[in-house]
Amino acid sequence: MRPFQSVELVAAVQHAMGLGIAVMVYVLLRRRSLPAWVAVSATVPVLFDPAFVRLEHAVLSDLQVIFLLTAALLALTWSDKLSVRAAAVAGPLLALAGLTRTATVPLLGLAALHLLLRRTPWRRVAALVLAGALPLLAYAGWYAQQHGRFALSGSDGVALWARTMTFADCSRIRPPPDLAPLCPNGTVLDAASEYVWDPASSLNRLPGDRFLHNDRARSFAIAAITAQPLDYLSEVVRNTSLAFTWEPVAHPKRVSAHESFPHGSWPLPEQHALIGKVRSEYDPDIRGMKSVEPYASILAAYPYPWPLHGPAFGALLVVGAIGVARRRPAVLLPWSFAMFLLVAPVAALDFDHRYVLPAIPLACVAAALAVRREVSGADRGRPDPATGTAQATSPARTGAPRPSARTRRSGATT
Repeated sequence: MRPFQSVELVAAVQHAMGLGIAVMVYVLLRRRSLPAWVAVSATVPVLFDPAFVRLEHAVLSDLQVIFLLTAALLALTWSDKLSVRAAAVAGPLLALAGLTRTATVPLLGLAALHLLLRRTPWRRVAALVLAGALPLLAYAGWYAQQHGRFALSGSDGVALWARTMTFADCSRIRPPPDLAPLCPNGTVLDAASEYVWDPASSLNRLPGDRFLHNDRARSFAIAAITAQPLDYLSEVVRNTSLAFTWEPVAHPKRVSAHESFPHGSWPLPEQHALIGKVRSEYDPDIRGMKSVEPYASILAAYPYPWPLHGPAFGALLVVGAIGVARRRPAVLLPWSFAMFLLVAPVAALDFDHRYVLPAIPLACVAAALAVRREVSGADRGRPDPATGTAQATSPARTGAPRPSARTRRSGATT
């Protein structure tokens, strides 16, 4: 997007990507023989939830991650028998999602494990793993040239250290002397992620940039989790449960938790160094935001009744879990992806309602596939609007023999 030098164009492309996500969900479910009304229902959160529309209008990595993961799921579940070509397409899509947001890298391994559990021929599993691993290895090699370390990120240890600051007890951890300065220092903040940035936290009192201590921070975090596994698990469960509240919870408290579109104007924070960098290197015309009528009033009324409230999201996950328990193979991959995307950000750093959004389209797909047999059976027994008689089951779907050409011409029925 650099040659166009337009933040507005970035937002427009992201809105198109949002529509593309809904189209992919619809096409996949129709491909899996679900009725149109079910496929349409599964797209409603992406198309109508204000949180998604706001996300599409922000310059963040989320929309690209959701788009890539949905496309990868489409390739992996398009057919019951995965082809080598589809596996080779899904691998790079998962890798690109991982390079966009490193927390999603394990999904490549999760997809490979799913194929192994389904006893997929090894050539297809190998195609997925190799096609996905090559972009990751190439990026890690470039990162090593630039930063001297073969890795995808230089902040994973800092994030995990911050996660432990809400429960770490150094009297139980007993860290070695080189890690002891990373112990809690009495600073109490309302969310784990705040410890990354607060100047008073122990990490930020060390000399140099916080990310120079990434390896030490990771070692401390692993020691803390090993010494206090139940405390760590309790924090992950407690924070993950925030995804299921009826109204979004501000977490941390400084973050606005509204899901609507406010009126007003918002000037750019000119004191922020990033604004000057964007203006000089990308978009010289970048400016603050303001609401414009009549569109602002339409969007302000937009949330009712469309937001996917937390309990409804939880119900989607439960329906998907029931489908997994009933051993419906098509449900397992989207459901496991959704659960990973819900829990992994909390386990690695903290909870944010924005981090929940990538899990929603996949949870919708899993729930729809979980009820495929029930809704397809109900749909077949529904009266035809034109004739008032029950709809017959398609011979192609039941395996019943098709009538011969002579029988069809004579108008006889079987």
